[in-house]
Amino acid sequence: MSEKTFDELLKEDTVKNIRNGEIVTGTVFDVNDEEIILNIGAKSDGVISKSEYSNDPNVVLTEVVHKGDVMEAKVLKVNDGEGQIVLTYKRLAAEKGNKRLEEAFENKEVLRAVVSQVLEGGICVNIEETRVFIPASLVSDTYEKDLHKYEGKEIEFIITEFNPRRRRIIGNRKALLLAEKAQKQKELMERIHVGDRVEGVVKNVTDFGAFIDLGGADGLLHISEMSWGRVENPKKVFTVGQPVSVLIKDINGEKIALSLKFPEANPWLDAAEKFAAGNIVTGRIARMTDFGAFVELAPGVDALLHVSQISKEHVAKPSDVLSIGQIIQAKVVEFNGEDRKISLSMKQIENQTQSDYQDEEEYEDQYDDSYEEEADGEEYTEEAVEDAPADAE
Repeated sequence: MSEKTFDELLKEDTVKNIRNGEIVTGTVFDVNDEEIILNIGAKSDGVISKSEYSNDPNVVLTEVVHKGDVMEAKVLKVNDGEGQIVLTYKRLAAEKGNKRLEEAFENKEVLRAVVSQVLEGGICVNIEETRVFIPASLVSDTYEKDLHKYEGKEIEFIITEFNPRRRRIIGNRKALLLAEKAQKQKELMERIHVGDRVEGVVKNVTDFGAFIDLGGADGLLHISEMSWGRVENPKKVFTVGQPVSVLIKDINGEKIALSLKFPEANPWLDAAEKFAAGNIVTGRIARMTDFGAFVELAPGVDALLHVSQISKEHVAKPSDVLSIGQIIQAKVVEFNGEDRKISLSMKQIENQTQSDYQDEEEYEDQYDDSYEEEADGEEYTEEAVEDAPADAE
């Protein structure tokens, strides 16, 4: 019987003890930029190339692997032609990752991972060398125009589709955000009541109002509820991110109506004394119609100056002698606190001297300089004018 050569003995020993597909454990005894050399207890070294260590082309082997590290790997080829055993780390990790993700999918487990790549249609994360794709529509509970802000950041998600054979593993971050929001909303709705004063942050401002984040749900602060006075443009009053203290006006299902009209600041509380019949008052022309002018006596308190009460001289239209923003002085001829109606007359004080009037500067300090002719929510209508004195002397 002829003696076998050393190479034949080595090959026989290797094939006998190491098989393709086998999982082996080894100790790193050398590592460079291109490969990792493992002692796996065989007569040949195990080699893991950079491409078989990770799918990340930017990985630096000498930074992630060090001499003396113990690693598991999978045998790809028992002899690469140079007497070395070709190993793979990433494929074994991917197999483990698939198993890990399958368990997470079945158990609806919340996973955490760093976003490794941003694509046109979504983002990618890696779980043990297994790629998980999160479509743009499932990244957030709101529309995200630019997903690059997530790159390199750790996020939480669940697996909502698992099909490794088609290499289709889909993650979902939106579901977690919606669930968290629903829980916070439930807690908020159990906590708040109509009449409560709560703290919030301005989330969005529109022409008709502002949406306030109450920490679990958004409430609408309508333009008509922003002040006891008149607000022409919410965007000039509020900015996104601004903290604000608001009143819960109404709760209808999931809709929350807010207000800044705090009862203690209601200008009508002392209006009966300040604007009693017979008082000489100062106000600003806020808006006009053909039948009269509406005069703002204080923020939230308007009075009607009927066209017949503007002057002893005949006035066809208020706009013939008055203008928006003009400060005028008049006599209160009727006060109706229950219906919140006040009627004025300039005609009755035409012969009085300026020294009898209130100080215009004191009035001006209460207001801004910007007034427009149109405003919503007039308290007076043409029908209401019928109750106003037409020709008080």
